[in-house]
Amino acid sequence: MSRIRRFVDEAWSELKKVSWPTPEQTRNLTVLVFVVSLAVGLYITVLDTVFQGAVALLAR
Repeated sequence: MSRIRRFVDEAWSELKKVSWPTPEQTRNLTVLVFVVSLAVGLYITVLDTVFQGAVALLAR
């Protein structure tokens, strides 16, 4: 039981040292992740369509 208590105390101590982001930073980074994910998804979709068309032309 003392090992668990020591673990919890040490974990809590380490969490106090963490530099937590502000709500504004969290929001901005979340929006950034969505925008980059959308851009990568569109990029892959366009390349997939182009390569699919090229393969269809070669398969004729």
